[in-house]
Amino acid sequence: MSTSSAERAATLLSRPFTVGSLTVPGRVAMAPMTRAFSPDGTPGADVASYYARRAAGGVGLIVTEGTYVNHRSAGLSDRIPRFHGEAQLAGWANVVEQVHAAGGTIVPQLWHVGMARPAGAPPNPDAPSIGPSGVGIGGTADGDTMTQRDIDDVVAAFATAAADAERIGFDGIELHGAHGYLIDQFLWAGTNRRTDAYGGDPVARTRFAAEVVAAVRAAVSPDFPLILRMSQWKMGDYAARIADTPQELEAILAPLVAAGVDVFHASTRRYWDPEFDGEGDLNLAGWIKKLTGKATISVGSVGLDADVSKFFGGDPSAARTDVDALLDSLERDEFDLIAVGRALLADPEWVAKVVSGRADEITPFTKDAATTQV
Repeated sequence: MSTSSAERAATLLSRPFTVGSLTVPGRVAMAPMTRAFSPDGTPGADVASYYARRAAGGVGLIVTEGTYVNHRSAGLSDRIPRFHGEAQLAGWANVVEQVHAAGGTIVPQLWHVGMARPAGAPPNPDAPSIGPSGVGIGGTADGDTMTQRDIDDVVAAFATAAADAERIGFDGIELHGAHGYLIDQFLWAGTNRRTDAYGGDPVARTRFAAEVVAAVRAAVSPDFPLILRMSQWKMGDYAARIADTPQELEAILAPLVAAGVDVFHASTRRYWDPEFDGEGDLNLAGWIKKLTGKATISVGSVGLDADVSKFFGGDPSAARTDVDALLDSLERDEFDLIAVGRALLADPEWVAKVVSGRADEITPFTKDAATTQV
């Protein structure tokens, strides 16, 4: 990276960003990444240090790994953190304290996996897998179709978790509505085959998500930021889409904005890819911002080569340190924040190195970085 590129990165990435009561000290967020380092669902001192190192390294906003709300079918592992229980919330309070001490801000990603849960999975092996139609991403009907009672219970669980997040000092919350997990299962026709008010056309399929957002909005302070993560792609189905045109996307977004979303976190595989063929160069985050006027976070292979499979094959040579295209998008205000994922797993100081002209010192991501506690 040239000196001029580093100076430009420092200028653009170090700008504060404010939404509601939250002021993020810079434009780089840490993307949520599940790592399963929380035995019994409790984040320990090592997890707090892990996040604090990223804040100290220049990340303005930490979005935690997904953390399960208090519903018996929400999770699929006893080592992924939970967002309920005295010990678990005390662990999260310590994470918040450490991140704040390092100069960062932090929101938890609240999560229910829905039909992504294998039968018999901990922490509640006797609980059924549930979803809008009992159908998984692959189309197999091997779970329970959610009743109105189930829907109401899950909505309440998200609201309680959000209130707890504010109470223990988090700076906002993110709802995981992407990648084929429960909220997204309602949004996508492939997993939502309901014929009641929660299914049918794209707008009807937003009802569950909008109810979760509205319940969370009512459970926290009016200026407590609410982020919703969305995606077109699903785990195991990269071609899946909830909207084929900007017009369809706008129809889906409108009820979510009305319900109280402050920021949309638009997850794509590669942030530089245009979202709609023949509709210009905007990515998903850019389109959401254009259509709603709301702030957006973009994400997708920042600091990585286009071919993600190279990394999980262990090839470190695919790391990218050129951020000029990213800076161009930020300069045009196409989106407000950029989230960095795997590059931050390998190097907690990725941001500091980019903005100080030390990009050649960045530790490249390899598959081992996903299973170690750096």
